[in-house]
Amino acid sequence: MSECTHDCSSCQAECSSRTQSFLEKPHEQSSIKKIIGVISGKGGVGKSSITAMLAVCMARKGFHTAILDADITGPSIPKMFGVKEKATGTDSALFPVASRGGIDMMSVNLLLENDTDPVIWRGPVIAGVIKQFWQDVIWKDVDYMFVDMPPGTGDVPLTVFQSIPLDGVIIVASPQELVSMIVGKAVKMAQMMNIPILGLVENMSYLLCPDCGKQIPLFGKGGTEQYAQKQGLTLLAKMPVDPEIAQLCDSGEIESFQGDYLDAAVAAVLAR
Repeated sequence: MSECTHDCSSCQAECSSRTQSFLEKPHEQSSIKKIIGVISGKGGVGKSSITAMLAVCMARKGFHTAILDADITGPSIPKMFGVKEKATGTDSALFPVASRGGIDMMSVNLLLENDTDPVIWRGPVIAGVIKQFWQDVIWKDVDYMFVDMPPGTGDVPLTVFQSIPLDGVIIVASPQELVSMIVGKAVKMAQMMNIPILGLVENMSYLLCPDCGKQIPLFGKGGTEQYAQKQGLTLLAKMPVDPEIAQLCDSGEIESFQGDYLDAAVAAVLAR
């Protein structure tokens, strides 16, 4: 089969790269209603913590929620939920591990002998593991699955976009980023893959002064909002630098977090 050698976004040719679908089917015993990806143009912006809190918010509304941790080289979801139990399986399937609040999850750290063991794998191997988490895990009666995506726009995020039928994505950014470039890459990737963008979440947006309650923009302000307006996207939330949330993540108690920061993001997910 010959490969496409031109920019498909600027032509009308019905070549194989345009018409071929790479979507994979989940396990035959899985049942998943909606799948939302949480992505970022770069690492270190709090994508995993936003994923965890979104899952908690949806679980509090009575939905059976799940997290597929596709960030294979930086898996942090189990630690945030205090999950130490290892995943089990049979010759034909893997079973997710549930948090105390009933959120199902699958992460490479649930398969490694030690949480601190590094994942020193090349891209194709990592991509294969992500497909296994989708195809070989039995996700039972899931209303909303959140996929904690690998950062960036390389081979591994592309595997998620092409393999898993995402109903939409939420893009996480931080104020100090070069928004128009870094976030723009993630936005354009989603658009090129025809994945609906539910909106942006700006993390580490400000520090709330404990004495006067004033919002202090430690890393600048306005960049994410201006970019969202320019691109016709919705800024769903501005998350503060909150030491309490950081402590809850570190102690495995993220299901105890309080606050209405993500209400608009939850509404956007419900609207899908």
